[in-house]
Amino acid sequence: MSREVLKMYSDYKSPYAWLAFDPVFELEKKFDIKVQWRPFQLRIKGSGQRSVYSEYKVKYSYMDARRSANERGDKKIIRGPLKIFDTAPALIGGLFAEKQGRLIEYSRLVYELFFRRELAVDEVDAVERFIESLGMSGAEFRSYFEGDGRREYEEAQQESQGDHIFGVPICVFRGEQFWGNDRVPMLERRLQEAGLSLSREKQLA
Repeated sequence: MSREVLKMYSDYKSPYAWLAFDPVFELEKKFDIKVQWRPFQLRIKGSGQRSVYSEYKVKYSYMDARRSANERGDKKIIRGPLKIFDTAPALIGGLFAEKQGRLIEYSRLVYELFFRRELAVDEVDAVERFIESLGMSGAEFRSYFEGDGRREYEEAQQESQGDHIFGVPICVFRGEQFWGNDRVPMLERRLQEAGLSLSREKQLA
């Protein structure tokens, strides 16, 4: 019997998506679910296009993400980006890495390097070099990016409309949305209520 699907929409330029990434995948160890990662391009206005109140919100968001990481013992370096990034190359890279069984490793490092300002997630060449540094084929990624990758990425954007996705991270379980890393505990309670908890033996297996 297949495990029930829990969708998680993410974008690599969101610090809150970074904070949610590992906790959501950890749920696979406690519940009879399969996390289905879905790429979502977060649309953000650039500096000069936002109101002063939006600027305050952006600064708060990065401060809050750092604070949240510190409170749970993570020493994450979360530096605000210097521009608005089109993360399609890195997101398509995530789809490629997923096919290689490397999505979690790939995503963890993309988040880390992006928020250290060490990876240009909007540059195909940079993502290709990064993929090669992980021991995967840069040539195969390039071919995927120029073919099926772009198509599958666009399909995910269309899928997000059907799921009424408006930001990240958003998890979708049985049609119910859970927005933000701080909603993971609520999601966990919902999974318990649905009777999906794994036995102690299965959790340790």
